[in-house]
Amino acid sequence: MDELLPPSLIKLRHLAKDITDQVLIPEAQKVDENAQWPSHAFEALAQADLMGLHVPKRLGGHEQGLLALAAIIETLAQGCSSSALCYAMHCVGSAVIASKATRYQQDKYLVPIADNRHITTLALSEAGTGAHFYLPQTQLSRVDGHFDIHGTKQFVTNGGHADSYVISTQVSGQTSGGGDFNCLMVDNDTPGIRWLPDWRGFGMRGNSSRGMQLDQVQVPTNNLLGEEGDQIWYVFEVITPYFLTAMAATYTGLALASLNQTIDQISHRTYSHAGNGLADQDVIQHRVAQMKIAVDRCRALLYRAAYLVDQGHPEALTQIMMAKAESADTAVYVTNEAMSCCGGRAYQDNDAQARRLRDARAAHVMSPTTDLLKLWIGRQALGMPLL
Repeated sequence: MDELLPPSLIKLRHLAKDITDQVLIPEAQKVDENAQWPSHAFEALAQADLMGLHVPKRLGGHEQGLLALAAIIETLAQGCSSSALCYAMHCVGSAVIASKATRYQQDKYLVPIADNRHITTLALSEAGTGAHFYLPQTQLSRVDGHFDIHGTKQFVTNGGHADSYVISTQVSGQTSGGGDFNCLMVDNDTPGIRWLPDWRGFGMRGNSSRGMQLDQVQVPTNNLLGEEGDQIWYVFEVITPYFLTAMAATYTGLALASLNQTIDQISHRTYSHAGNGLADQDVIQHRVAQMKIAVDRCRALLYRAAYLVDQGHPEALTQIMMAKAESADTAVYVTNEAMSCCGGRAYQDNDAQARRLRDARAAHVMSPTTDLLKLWIGRQALGMPLL
């Protein structure tokens, strides 16, 4: 897809490719086996000056949009999908902060991010609302010039390792179910934060996707992002497009890596008794063709969607939803086919194909789920309200 990218972005992608080959691939098995948060990935990304991807240039960042996010995350995911997703959530969090940052927030968060010495992430999901991340139950109240926060977040990627967290809460004084919410920053060392047990998942095992309990956590009022009740703007202008692009790129890259490994293994598999190879079999050729069509279709949709968002196209949000839903379907389909095509080798303990198969399964349940996205896409196509 480099033919679609400007030279500056191709250069950034090449940096990501070097990190993928030299750092992520050698450590991917260890990350999965030990459910290990990929600190080595963040160290390499910081050394390559990639932490400020979405921070304005005047603050030291790259000031890139969704096309860059798609290209870089897809590249990293080919080496280690957990590492790609952890970095992706940092990027999404950075974009949310940058969208309406005050001078205080620029100095406290964006400058250190651009300087490659600060990691941030999102903390939106809650057990009580599931895939409906835009309906937080976490309570917020103003007390003596600060905010008091009380609630529990679930599946916080980079949980316990990030320096700050973009969290969602109800509007102060609002009763449960009011429909509005705030976004604000909570620093990792703020008293009252308690982390729930470590993440030991079926897949995406390096994410440190932990629960975050906030018990009367006090934060300054200048940590509020935008104005109280800014949910409509943040959800549809920043959180949704950046988050969905990050997810779509992660699973697209995973599917591409699975396809490439399948082709490589098939190409080198020969039958000593017959003198021909696995690649000579019609059924294998057909399966590889179907896998390649699926991956190329997925990549084309992802890159087009990201480009449309950067251009401000009115149909961009629908395209991004489609890209995330398609990437989930493609990742599950391709990794499942890869297991069949590669045979017994893929079933060895912690083979890369088996790891990707497990990682791919998370695509459908990461909010917004595939079913919810297809519901929204259908409603938009029919001219109905999204929510």
